[in-house]
Amino acid sequence: MRYFFLLPFYFLSLLGFSQDSDYQFDLLDSELVENANAIFRQDEMIISILSKKDLVLRRKKVITVLNELGDQYAMAYVGYDNSRKIKSISATVYDSFGNRIEKIKEKDFQDFSAVDGNTLYSDSRVKYYRYTPIQYPYTLELNYEVSTKNTGEIPATWLFLKDFMVSTEQSNLVINFASPDLEPVLKEKNLEGIEVLKNKTTQSIQYSVGKVRAFKEESLCPSFEKLAPHIKIRPVNFHYEGYDASINNWSDLGIWMSENLLRGRDELPAATISKVKALTSGIDDNLDKAKIVYKYVQENTRYISVQVGIGGIQPISAIDVDRVKYGDCKGLSNYTKALLKAVGVEAYYVHVEAGRDQVNFDQDFPDLAQGNHAILAIPYNNQYYWIDCTSQVHPFGFIGDFTDNRKVFVIKPDGGEIVTTSSYLNEQNFQLTEGLYTLFEDGSIQGELEISTKGIQYDDRFTLADQSEEKIEKHYKKHWNNINNLNVGSYQFENNRNEVRFTEQLSLSAANYASKSGDRLLFAANVFNKQQYIPARYRNRKLPFEIQRGFLDEDKFTISIPIGFGIEAIPEAINIDNKYGSYNLLIEEIDGKIILKRKLLVKSGTYANTDYSGFRDFMKNVSKYDNSKIVIKPIL
Repeated sequence: MRYFFLLPFYFLSLLGFSQDSDYQFDLLDSELVENANAIFRQDEMIISILSKKDLVLRRKKVITVLNELGDQYAMAYVGYDNSRKIKSISATVYDSFGNRIEKIKEKDFQDFSAVDGNTLYSDSRVKYYRYTPIQYPYTLELNYEVSTKNTGEIPATWLFLKDFMVSTEQSNLVINFASPDLEPVLKEKNLEGIEVLKNKTTQSIQYSVGKVRAFKEESLCPSFEKLAPHIKIRPVNFHYEGYDASINNWSDLGIWMSENLLRGRDELPAATISKVKALTSGIDDNLDKAKIVYKYVQENTRYISVQVGIGGIQPISAIDVDRVKYGDCKGLSNYTKALLKAVGVEAYYVHVEAGRDQVNFDQDFPDLAQGNHAILAIPYNNQYYWIDCTSQVHPFGFIGDFTDNRKVFVIKPDGGEIVTTSSYLNEQNFQLTEGLYTLFEDGSIQGELEISTKGIQYDDRFTLADQSEEKIEKHYKKHWNNINNLNVGSYQFENNRNEVRFTEQLSLSAANYASKSGDRLLFAANVFNKQQYIPARYRNRKLPFEIQRGFLDEDKFTISIPIGFGIEAIPEAINIDNKYGSYNLLIEEIDGKIILKRKLLVKSGTYANTDYSGFRDFMKNVSKYDNSKIVIKPIL
């Protein structure tokens, strides 16, 4: 990253929001067009913090769309709610020659609720205009201005590059603040190799970046947010929905949230308190009590999004959840916390960035905007047990891949702290497959097997027990798409919630599994757990790659062959061990039967782009050896 310091009048000129800019496609740098579906010609934001209770945000976006995949970046919309007011909004569309083809005024924008079908109530709304392109490329310019009393609502991140396969021609960020005590804290991320124009005065911070080329997403690469050049922004002294705050660390934020978001919201009706006390009567161990309360919540409430309260981040009261028997993640977590308190079990409200991609709270950046989900942490024997109160199916203490192995914000009355949730890594994500099958002379097979899973592999499988027969059969035919003519004869499931283990017992058959060559039969001994995934090939890999969780599979099969047949060819034993994992395969004849033993470990980790070909070769070899053939023939 290179910094260039320049005078404030440069930014005043740069950010003049001129309507006379030339948006001809032919003027674009060809390097910005390469690998791009869209190009941000201008992407500008001016944040003006006029006082602790007055913030104005101005935005200008000019996007040239090259094809249908780029249309998503040229949506003309802005969100608002009871606290965020739109002062002005307009848009203009230009053709490839820079000629204006449509002028969109504020009255042309549609106004509708921003909630989805799972949200009961929200005050969030959107002004939106859908432009239907008649040709590519085209350019859309959007200008809007919004104001709010919530100076804690400063946009948390400014991206100089918006997504994979999107270029930036010019990106500008300006933050003005009326006094030094209103100055926000900024953190620069991934700016290496980018020319940054920066200027700082006693009342403003200004950044400008030009010509950032698009890059393609690559298999197993980290999320775009981890790679993109950006600035993180957080207020220190601010106003938020009627409350003032001064936040310098996570402890400060925990105290502020406890006092302003959670205090007084854990009251329960006397009848409910009596009920949960009766349920836990005679139980002395707090963890056992917590399990009973968690089961009660799962059986008596359901999840519905309710985006109200302080900026949509304050939970509805426990009394209201108890009355209506539903709530969102905030409401259900707060309700469960209140029930636990009623039976003498301490629990802490937790904010987390949920999703299969593991996103950490920034340990050095105490920011109200981080997090999209709420869970609970229960301290017990010097460790935390984590529960997601929106789930009606997960066992106690098992959070699955939605909130696992990431830094989260635990909110306590005496301060907040950053803690890492439970991780499910490598051998913890375990699958054991044991079975036997018979190969018949006509090439068909018939057998029985048992599959036992733990960790994330459990998370991927245990909901099968609640599926219809049609969906279960569809699942197995997709799972074993390498077996033609598969027939699922019977199945039985056991979901052991205490051990967090899911067991599947199945009887299966398939016609024409083995190939015939004269009087010989050729077949892959590993029928039921072939590794079919081979990472995409790249001639010039650009990005690092990551394996977030890893897994371990163990397999043991006993194979009976037709009477009167013997083995002509059998694969040699294979042993591979490297930094990506290990693979062991042994196929041998014992007492006239074929015994297959297999073990595959894939290790979690973040690896350099130069390691990718090695990992791909590893997985390619696993796939090849998993498909190793046995040849049998009649014995004379």
